[in-house]
Amino acid sequence: MNNIPFTALVVHQENENFVRSLETRHLDDLPPGEVLVRVHYSSLNYKDALSAIGNRGVTRRYPHTPGIDAAGVVQASEVEHIRPGDQVIVSCYDLGMNTPGGFADYIRVPANWVLKKPDGLSLREAMVYGTAGFTAALSVHKLMQQGVRPADGPLLVTGASGGVGSVAVAILAGEGFHVTAASGKDADAFLAGLGAEEIIDRQQVSGATDKALLRPRWAGIIDTVGGDILAKGLKSTRAGGVVTTCGNVAGAELDITVYPFILRGIALLGIDAAECPLALRQTIWDKLGAEWKLPMLAELATEISLEQLSDSIDRILQGRIKGRTVVKVA
Repeated sequence: MNNIPFTALVVHQENENFVRSLETRHLDDLPPGEVLVRVHYSSLNYKDALSAIGNRGVTRRYPHTPGIDAAGVVQASEVEHIRPGDQVIVSCYDLGMNTPGGFADYIRVPANWVLKKPDGLSLREAMVYGTAGFTAALSVHKLMQQGVRPADGPLLVTGASGGVGSVAVAILAGEGFHVTAASGKDADAFLAGLGAEEIIDRQQVSGATDKALLRPRWAGIIDTVGGDILAKGLKSTRAGGVVTTCGNVAGAELDITVYPFILRGIALLGIDAAECPLALRQTIWDKLGAEWKLPMLAELATEISLEQLSDSIDRILQGRIKGRTVVKVA
């Protein structure tokens, strides 16, 4: 069985350049692991694009196959609770970072990375969510765990037209929140269709300011970009508000004083999808397959093939992708 050939997107380093191409691999090229999965669908995330251009903070060794998400069918298993034929999701952990990822026909992974697919989702729907959708749902879960409710006032979602932001907008709107969506793209119709009640340009919530506090506006924020947008959002959050943060595309530095925290008592929660405990991970995925399953799920995603993946990687790096990108592998 180890000689079975399959197709994978492989990134090679050539001097200072990183070149990607579709190549034939074999099962014995995969690392050890208790579970072999035939990948049916994957999804494209910003982290995948960083891996594809040689970002050493994501991937240390090349050649490498990115893809931090995979949904497929178990082909072989060394553990009793996961059996051949099971439909499963593998996302986060080290998949697609320093372990060959979902942009290939097969992955082999540790059993404790493998989650059985919720009954309410197909394999394709699971990858419409992918890590981005899971991160959005985890952010909403953490926000609501802190007691934030629709009656408290408007919520801001930054990077709202991206993968995390778009799912967050839709889930929050479904929960009855007044959602203000901030985006730098021409995406008003898209965001309104997700349930955003107000759509603003990101310039309205970005830009450095010397003021320690700004006019209180938001009962909570789901921030996906970091940088000065997060800093300005924290300064604009109402007393007792809650802010979650999960990204740094606008910057990793946070220029802010302690005053929003000690004078308004706001909470800043970091969202770490990669190392989320398996029990909580199962809870969030079950929500995505049930009460948080989005009626517009199919419209959230553009489907591409492995052959189209390299071009889409370039487009996500250029900020030219709205919503989610599903990769049909099988």
